[in-house]
Amino acid sequence: MDYSNLIGVENLLQAWNEFKKGKRRRKDVQVFERNLEDNLFALHESLKNMTYRHGNYQSFYVHDPKLRHIHKASVPDRVVHHLLYKFLYSLYDKTFIYDSYSCRLEKGTHKAVGRLEKFTRIVSKNYTKDCWALKLDIKKFFASVDHGILFGLLKLKVKDKNTLWLLSQIISSFHSDFGLGKGIPLGNLTSQVFANIYMNELDQFIKHALKVKYYLRYADDFVILFHYDTLIYHSKVVESVQTFLKGRLKLKLHPQKIILRKLDWGIDFLGYIVLPHYRLPRTKTKRRIFRKLKENIDHPNFNQSLQPYLGYLSHASSFRVIQELRVYLSSRS
Repeated sequence: MDYSNLIGVENLLQAWNEFKKGKRRRKDVQVFERNLEDNLFALHESLKNMTYRHGNYQSFYVHDPKLRHIHKASVPDRVVHHLLYKFLYSLYDKTFIYDSYSCRLEKGTHKAVGRLEKFTRIVSKNYTKDCWALKLDIKKFFASVDHGILFGLLKLKVKDKNTLWLLSQIISSFHSDFGLGKGIPLGNLTSQVFANIYMNELDQFIKHALKVKYYLRYADDFVILFHYDTLIYHSKVVESVQTFLKGRLKLKLHPQKIILRKLDWGIDFLGYIVLPHYRLPRTKTKRRIFRKLKENIDHPNFNQSLQPYLGYLSHASSFRVIQELRVYLSSRS
């Protein structure tokens, strides 16, 4: 798709419709929508004339449950993010490995945990042999992404110079505390696809250079399963991954998050503990659920806030937890 088609008014309108879902009550969205036609045409003209400049970000922190620094762009910029996200997703998704699960259609956390369980059954030969999991995590991933490397990866597949100009506007609109030319913001939709494009380099290295068969990744968390001599295999993989990350992507492994676990001990991944034959909700997550519900039990939207927690628990062996929850709620009714 060339640039003129990409930024066409119809595509901008579609990007707007996708962006506004679930946001209609927000003041900045309502203000933009009051003069929607004029605003979209003005955005189109700035893109067509290449006078578009990404605006500043609104910065704030959220707990989910970790403290995260979010940077929120203006409504017109977020419409452009949706436009580029759809374009890049269609261009790159087919190049990603099957076992990359973050921000992809038909993937997600539950699919990733299910795939991990399948891998543990295969590696352990239906739980009759030892199965080991090496869990790794990138240190400050989003803040560490190198703009030059990211743009170089985009240039390998995006050939239209004007589209590359627009992508450069998005990438250069943000710099983390790590310095000029570093970081992509948590809060941008484009950051999700940028992250997958960036980390796909690691995925391909692990799958094809290291020839690791049982590997999966969600964002910057990844797991390798094996049944070999643990000390030899563990140290070899960690050293190879560290060398690749530093040399190719200017990233580092988090030294406190290089974790080797035996399946019988439980593998902690994406909020669940995977064990032979079943999975459990993470203990810290259970405590957080009860704390949050106690804090909000008298809120008028309490039942609505309860549903995501019940959904989370429904994907694990959590009969006792749900019973405990019901007893607590009935005692308050």
